[in-house]
Amino acid sequence: MSDDKTSLPVAPKDLCFFEHEFIQSNFNVDTFLHDHRKVVKLETMRDDLGIYLKLLRSAMIDLINKDYTDFVNLSSNLIGLDKAINGLEMPLSQLREEVMQIQQTLDEEITTLSNSLNDDCQIKLQKQSLHSLQCVYKCLRKLSSMLSVNNYMESFTKIDILEQATAELNHLKFNVSRCRLDISVDQQTESKKLEDLLITYLNELFLACIHEKDSNLLIRCLRIYIMLDNVTTAELVVKRDIISPIINNILRDEDSQSEFNNLQSIYNRLLNILSGELKQLLDITLYSNRIQVKGFNFLVNSFWIEIEEKIDQQLKHIFAPGNPELFHKRYTETMWFRKKLEEFYDVPAHINILKNHLQYKNFLKKWNLPVYFQIRFQEIAGTVEIALKESISPELIKGSANILILEEFSLHTTSIVWNCLHKIWSENIYLSQLFQEFWKLTLQVCSRYQTWACTAIRQKWHENNKSENIANINRYSKLDFLIYLYCDVDKFVNRLPNLLRIVQLKNPNPNPTIFKLLEDCLTETSKTITMILPLTTEKIVNELIMHCVIYLKQVSDIPRLYRRTNREVPIKPCAYVKNALSFLTSFRNNYNDFVPMNVTIWLQLALSLLTEQYLTSVTDVLTSVQKTEESLRRLKRIRDKSTGVLSPDAQGISDDEKIRIQLQIDVNAYSAMITELNVPVSDISHLQELAQAVEAALKK
Repeated sequence: MSDDKTSLPVAPKDLCFFEHEFIQSNFNVDTFLHDHRKVVKLETMRDDLGIYLKLLRSAMIDLINKDYTDFVNLSSNLIGLDKAINGLEMPLSQLREEVMQIQQTLDEEITTLSNSLNDDCQIKLQKQSLHSLQCVYKCLRKLSSMLSVNNYMESFTKIDILEQATAELNHLKFNVSRCRLDISVDQQTESKKLEDLLITYLNELFLACIHEKDSNLLIRCLRIYIMLDNVTTAELVVKRDIISPIINNILRDEDSQSEFNNLQSIYNRLLNILSGELKQLLDITLYSNRIQVKGFNFLVNSFWIEIEEKIDQQLKHIFAPGNPELFHKRYTETMWFRKKLEEFYDVPAHINILKNHLQYKNFLKKWNLPVYFQIRFQEIAGTVEIALKESISPELIKGSANILILEEFSLHTTSIVWNCLHKIWSENIYLSQLFQEFWKLTLQVCSRYQTWACTAIRQKWHENNKSENIANINRYSKLDFLIYLYCDVDKFVNRLPNLLRIVQLKNPNPNPTIFKLLEDCLTETSKTITMILPLTTEKIVNELIMHCVIYLKQVSDIPRLYRRTNREVPIKPCAYVKNALSFLTSFRNNYNDFVPMNVTIWLQLALSLLTEQYLTSVTDVLTSVQKTEESLRRLKRIRDKSTGVLSPDAQGISDDEKIRIQLQIDVNAYSAMITELNVPVSDISHLQELAQAVEAALKK
């Protein structure tokens, strides 16, 4: 781009544009006109462009004149070039022809040489095949001779012969693989028969060594299987000839056929096979610290596969989840058997081989755990729902107030719910494989109990006729129910940490993170249930006030007792004071020995609200008395003014003063009775205001 810029002629300074604008990469005619039109007129721009066009033409002519000589010289040099090229064409064509002839000759020689080499290779292969065929004949005769005398030898001699025969058989197989084109079908058939015969003799000797518990011969037999690359045959022989008959005998026993509940006995007898008939074989092949022969897995490929097949054929009924108790028993026994099997391995990698085996996985899938959980869910949740659907009544209370100081619950509903929570994690119901499902069920039961408690405190109390007909039993009220519910909820929340410890012990994954999640989850549940306590307290206080406030309303009757009745000056409180607090006294006597702290709190709250209402009633009476007194004074002044005679003032204590005195006596008695309830007077709201109100009224 810089070269292009220097090649352009420089525009005069008086033009309205610069020469480099035309060679910019983003040059656009419309943009150029638009930009310069703002500066000069179109006529001026046209004249400037014409001037610069002349400069460009002059520059182009100068450039042509400058390079003209080079163009002329170039054209002169090109004269006669075509003749020179034509002169080179003939020699080059001749050279090309000669090169192609040489290439053809070389290709023919290479082909001839390759064919000769291939022929030599085929001859060598043929010689090798014939030599191998000759060896095959020798091996067949030798192997046949070895195996023909095998039946008449002792075990130690027989194993030597079998080892030699195995080596000879491998030699035979090697030679057969090198002469497949020349060997006849009869020879191949004979080779296969001899191999089968060798394996038959080996299987017989292998079984004899197992029964005779001869470790040395057993190890040598296993190594022969490895030399023959026939490990699966050894595992199949053990499965078919040793394990299968024993399992059939176990399953055919009279006990096994008469009762299907003795699965534990069957598993015990199956484990005895591992510690009996297969012990020596497992010692040789299974344990890493004393392993002598590698490559065999009799525990999985012989023992487990046969057991799984027999159970699937003859004991299918054990997988049926219809009877949850029996299903749980069988599944637990099976998991115990599975654990015992895994304990035979001392290396985790070997355990994974068992766990990852296809038949092992299929066997575990046959246990329909989701159906079992659904049955248990309906059983437990159904029990809880039946208990929670009952309306609140005396029938829900288990006994007298003495039960409050005991660890057991006071309400049948709470007791049933808590028993269901424990039932979830009991040995006869819980399965570690369903830990998550049972944990969710636990939280659901707790949530349902919390919902029921919130609903129960607002329900109407039902007096059942059934409870009225029971002799020597107290008639429980809703207040009693609320107190028992409060204590039950408190006990329920306090017991949840113990339940959490049980759950953590049952957790199949003892991970600190999991433990923390469980703890946080149950803590949140506890907080939710604990929210019932203040609601219950509010209802208890309302029940207490409901029984008391009706008597305090009688304070409005005091003016009628003294106005124009000529009664003596009051010296004792009215009956309504004692009646108003007698229920609270009875309440304290009934429950203070069992829940003293709660009783004090409930009385304090109830008395505070009751005192507030009492203050309102007393204030209304005092206000009414004062208004009446002022009205009478005004009437008296009007009457005196109309008659012109001043009436003498009444002698002694007026009716209004008697009313105020009675109110003061009542308030003092009220405060004294509160003191008798062992509730600090200072904790009662509005009590001091009440006393000050009646004292101030007397001083006026």
